[in-house]
Amino acid sequence: MAEKLFHFLKNLKIGRSLKVRLFVIIFLMGIIPSIIIRAVILENYEDRAVEVRISDVQTQLRIIANHLIIYNYLQDNSSEVIGAELEQLSNFYSGRMLIINGNLRVVRDTYGISEGKTIISEEVIQCMKGVSTAHYDAVNGFIEITIPIIETVSAQMATEELPEGTEIVRGVMLTSVSTDSIAMTLEILNRKALIIECIMIFCILAIALFLAQILIRPFDRVSRSISEIKEGYTEDPISVPDYLETEHIVDAFNSVLQRMKVLDDSRQEFVANVSHELKTPITSVKVLAESLLVQQDAPADLYREFMKDISEEIEREDKIINDLLALVKLDRSVAQLKISVVNINGLAEIILKRLRPIARKNNVEVVLISKREVSAEVDEVKMSLILTNLVENAIKYNREQGTVEVTLDADHQFFTVQVADTGIGIPEDCMAQIYERFYRVDKSHSREIGGTGLGLAITKNAVLLHRGSIKVESREGEGTAFTVKIPLTRALK
Repeated sequence: MAEKLFHFLKNLKIGRSLKVRLFVIIFLMGIIPSIIIRAVILENYEDRAVEVRISDVQTQLRIIANHLIIYNYLQDNSSEVIGAELEQLSNFYSGRMLIINGNLRVVRDTYGISEGKTIISEEVIQCMKGVSTAHYDAVNGFIEITIPIIETVSAQMATEELPEGTEIVRGVMLTSVSTDSIAMTLEILNRKALIIECIMIFCILAIALFLAQILIRPFDRVSRSISEIKEGYTEDPISVPDYLETEHIVDAFNSVLQRMKVLDDSRQEFVANVSHELKTPITSVKVLAESLLVQQDAPADLYREFMKDISEEIEREDKIINDLLALVKLDRSVAQLKISVVNINGLAEIILKRLRPIARKNNVEVVLISKREVSAEVDEVKMSLILTNLVENAIKYNREQGTVEVTLDADHQFFTVQVADTGIGIPEDCMAQIYERFYRVDKSHSREIGGTGLGLAITKNAVLLHRGSIKVESREGEGTAFTVKIPLTRALK
């Protein structure tokens, strides 16, 4: 039943409210200490009151015990002075007093019901040995005290066996003292404490409500600001520096907001670039086709020339579409990676063998440097895409009699592939944009060699899918070096 109630309260929306939780915490932090303090004060008062009562009674009993010896009351209990003292003390403390002689017989009982009887109890026996005792019975509301009646041997009574000053226990005073007055005082104090506690509860309740409302205001401002952005009323960054927590939340949200703006701008730019890139070949095809249509009896050589140009434009269109499809596939979930153990050295040799004809055509030498054998858990197709794009770019953007060096290396966690060329290089102000879709450093040269501006974007996405990184170092006019670093196993985070 308790578990069901807990789950019910947990599922309530009000139970998940930070304001409610703050209110409960502040309220409990105020009320629990007051309850504990009240209980401790009352308990300490009771203990102290009992100690004082025991001390007072013991002092009075010792005085009477001396009188009992002086008046030889244990042998002759007819002394009216002692009887008056016993009755007075018994009435004052609302208690009962028993005078017990050395034979454990009751000489005097202020209640008059046990005189002449023999009392054998642990407390009386201990007291006959000179040990005083005091016991508080909180349940029945009385204190039981025993005081030994001690006679000191005087010089006249001294003997060799009992020298002067020897103390002899002649009897015991067994006293029961009522604690009704202490209990009554405790009850009065408890009632007053409860009244004060109720007042404190109302004050703490009001303070808790006020503080909970005040403390939650920065979070309400964060929520309102986010709602305004969601509704489209503003696009300005949020600033709520009241708490470190709100500042962290706001900074994280502003970062996400900035990222969304960048993505939105990138998406718009991407759509514009796609439209432009796809429209250009179609426009060329249309112009060439219309040029043929307006010419009557055009020679066959002209037809062949125009059709060749149309074919090249269609091939370019096809390449752009294929690169776009590859980019879309790489943007999907990592779960679509087909991981297998791949020999990276062998894969690199196959790719370079396939690209060397293009390199020879451009008078570029391609060299593979394998520092060690590398086997890694990767997607072979996407790894091929990474190597192909980087080496192909290094060949295309190289100079006559240039060189492309592909270097493989690895440590115990990662393997690296560096593709370095001696080509035209990348200007420093363009380094941050080279991975953007359709971005070209040299647009005229890219068009000449058939570049679409998607190769490095595809490469970077494929590297990120493998939880890797890609870095570039370049000097304009001297060459470029791309370094890809990928974990050897998928278990590496």
